[in-house]
Amino acid sequence: MKLKHEVRARQTVETINGLLDMGIKKLSIIIRHSDRFFPKEARMEPFMGLTEQGKSFALELGKSLPEQPTPRLFSSTFGRCIETAYLIDKGYTQQHKVPVSHNITSEYLAPFYIKDIEKAVHMVQAQGSELFIRNWFDNKIDTNIMENPKKTASILSEYMTDQLKQLDDNEIAVCVSHDWNIFPLKEFKLGLAHETKGDVGYLDGVVFYEKSGQFFVTSFQCDPHPL
Repeated sequence: MKLKHEVRARQTVETINGLLDMGIKKLSIIIRHSDRFFPKEARMEPFMGLTEQGKSFALELGKSLPEQPTPRLFSSTFGRCIETAYLIDKGYTQQHKVPVSHNITSEYLAPFYIKDIEKAVHMVQAQGSELFIRNWFDNKIDTNIMENPKKTASILSEYMTDQLKQLDDNEIAVCVSHDWNIFPLKEFKLGLAHETKGDVGYLDGVVFYEKSGQFFVTSFQCDPHPL
């Protein structure tokens, strides 16, 4: 079965390791869930699980994480994100024999920015997802349907930096979310437009960290940006 999106687990781990090599002691990363099934009916969207390939990708990502920093897992309330977090946990503990605390779900990692799901789904079906996202980012969609995109990016950044503040040294917050949560972070915090930089791949991540009292955000596609 052909994947609908690229898998970017390797790039995500390389970004993490690069920051650790710089002496960063704790990280907060938001990643997209792994490869999943797509529903025929929109109402089934929150309940779609991972494909067998997707399960393997998530497990292998967990195995490829370094032993330190120790993961703390968070996820969207959607099934595919909970499943991805579980398999990252399983892969990490299999590889390193180190227990991980239970996953914590958060509405901020779910699609909180969708205010009217019925209207949003109809618009996506009519426009296609790429044009819909551009119209959202260009403030062409009523805020009664979709939260303001810059505000969405700021809410997500604040959530990710709050996670960072709560970590001990040598811990990493691994927050499993959705591509539409990561798109506004790339657009408004990293200057990465999806039309030129491409879709958010499976297990694609945006990393937050602190250095010399300043918060930064980065990904494999660009240099760090101060927040």
